Amino acid sequence: MKTTDTNRVIEAVWRIESARLIAGLARMVRDVGLAEELAQDALVAALEQWPESGVPDNPGAWLMAVAKRRAIDQLRRKERLERKVEELGRELETQEATAVADLDAAIEDDIGDDLLRLIFTACHPILSTDARAALTLRMLGGLTTEEIARAFLVSERTVAQRIVRAKRTLAEARIPFEVPRGPELGARLPSVLEVIYLVFNEGYLATAGDDWVRPALCEDALRLGRILAELAPKEPEVHGLVALMEIQASRLRARVGASGEPVMLLDQDRGRWDQLLIRRGLAALERAEEIGGALGPYAIQAAIAACHVRPHSADETDWVRIAALYDALSQLAPSPVVELNRAVALGMAFGPAVGLELVDALTTEPSLDGYHLLPSVRGDLLGKLGRHDEARTEFKRAASLTRNVRERKLLLGRAADCER
Repeated sequence: MKTTDTNRVIEAVWRIESARLIAGLARMVRDVGLAEELAQDALVAALEQWPESGVPDNPGAWLMAVAKRRAIDQLRRKERLERKVEELGRELETQEATAVADLDAAIEDDIGDDLLRLIFTACHPILSTDARAALTLRMLGGLTTEEIARAFLVSERTVAQRIVRAKRTLAEARIPFEVPRGPELGARLPSVLEVIYLVFNEGYLATAGDDWVRPALCEDALRLGRILAELAPKEPEVHGLVALMEIQASRLRARVGASGEPVMLLDQDRGRWDQLLIRRGLAALERAEEIGGALGPYAIQAAIAACHVRPHSADETDWVRIAALYDALSQLAPSPVVELNRAVALGMAFGPAVGLELVDALTTEPSLDGYHLLPSVRGDLLGKLGRHDEARTEFKRAASLTRNVRERKLLLGRAADCER
């Protein structure tokens, strides 16, 4: 296998295995920053050795074994340097014994619990909300700082600083690597839900690269969401998020054409939608509603998603109800992105001119500067109004802003359609 081919395989393996690797290491070393460093060391070893030796049969176990050796070497070096301190020496000896047992077990054991511990550790209240989300996306999603920056609509430098500070804070505070219980679990849930959904979204609509979707990320987010629903069965927003992800994931196969090209919602073959996931999603939404009280942001978004999957055809979609739900969402969790989605719904329910009016008001919003979906939505509404020259300009601008190869091709195609 050529080196370039091997490197692509390593990149794919890293995307799949990095979260599990870091979670298993963090359980041993009790330091998410150090765990990531050890995982990166294993990645470097793979880049050096696999082009010559070939990709191992179990690449995840190989990476874990290398990282384990590095971790134990670090503990031994630290013990030698500080052996004169008797109390610390005993502690390090205990840590090393535990380290070997934990990491050996991590190669074969189910890592679901480790992933959950990792996400709750990264979402500890000692960190700011932005830092929690950025760190967890980095650790569990394996996303680059660039991808996280686009998810948050902030600069790469800002994200990098958040991640560095978050790791340092967790290490200095000696935060336990555990899933909280009781009142503390409820206090940490909102941030955890936010992070899980951001990870899901990165899989549902990749911000960069050659793929339109990254199903593995959606599956990881869904698994974590389902575990949370079992841990907090009386939390309606947990069920609301699970419902939203189940319903969105049901459309993954239909979102991609035969050649990997994006397929928009209204053009999708509904026969390819996963009916099991739809049923699971609707059942989770029903559980959220049965718990009582006003629906939260995730449950409202799940209700919007349900409006799309219940009809037999796109023509039967209840856009007036969707617009009303977006009105409620904008009151409960106002944001420019919610307003942009509300504009789409208003355009479908009451005509493109109504939607365009709201979109035009968002063009001066600083946080949407460089956000490719703003000109994309504006181009769509302008096209429906017959303003094709303006629409073409907007689609070209959107294409220049996206980092996703498939999406760029789609947007340029829409620009070309405007010329015709």
